[in-house]
Amino acid sequence: MTAFPLRRRPFLAALAGLVTVSSASAVESTGQKTRIGIIGTGHVGTTLAELWVHAGYHVMVSARSLTEAQSLATSLGPLATAGTPAQAAAYGDIVVLAVPYGAIPQLGPQLSRTLLDKVVLDPSNPYPWRDGAIADTAQKDGAGVTTQRYFPSAHVVRAFNSIDMTTLRSEAHRAAPLLAVPVAGDDAQAVSKVVALVRAAGFEPVVTGNLATAKLFQPGNTGFELEQDAAGLKQALHLSQ
Repeated sequence: MTAFPLRRRPFLAALAGLVTVSSASAVESTGQKTRIGIIGTGHVGTTLAELWVHAGYHVMVSARSLTEAQSLATSLGPLATAGTPAQAAAYGDIVVLAVPYGAIPQLGPQLSRTLLDKVVLDPSNPYPWRDGAIADTAQKDGAGVTTQRYFPSAHVVRAFNSIDMTTLRSEAHRAAPLLAVPVAGDDAQAVSKVVALVRAAGFEPVVTGNLATAKLFQPGNTGFELEQDAAGLKQALHLSQ
């Protein structure tokens, strides 16, 4: 496995006081839960929306077709609403880019101002056969770092990209030990918010370090499609226990 300059210890030390969270910690000091805007209603967007609605979150789903988004929202129940991608970006405290990776360069200019200072969760994976030149860049530089370039005013966090959605559906809230989901980001508070969403969805978050370390669990690397508990994932990625 390629070695990366992870610089995990200072990052994780800063994060340690923030990640003592459970699904209940998604409740802000104001007493209101984090709102989630999801861009994309494919397999990824639909699965994550279902998991978080079942955990009690308010979710706005969006797609190129408003009719498609409305159909999904109706199926999810009263905690779900539908909108356009721009409306979902404005609605969410955390905004999820559940789109093919090739859409990232287009969404960046459209949504970057709306996403100022927001947490952007990126669960998409770059595939050159589908996504073209941007996928080549993301494979070389890392998908997380590449996504951040298109949303410079947001706090990008990578998670939910390394495990197939069918597995996530079937393994959510399983008996201990929980299935581990790797998480990476540069901003400790943004990472802590995504960690809360991972736990709420029924998984054990494993923070790998800064955004550059997300390369460890994207396609072509050791952590991709690795279905392990937290101890097994940390061992496979050579993370501190």
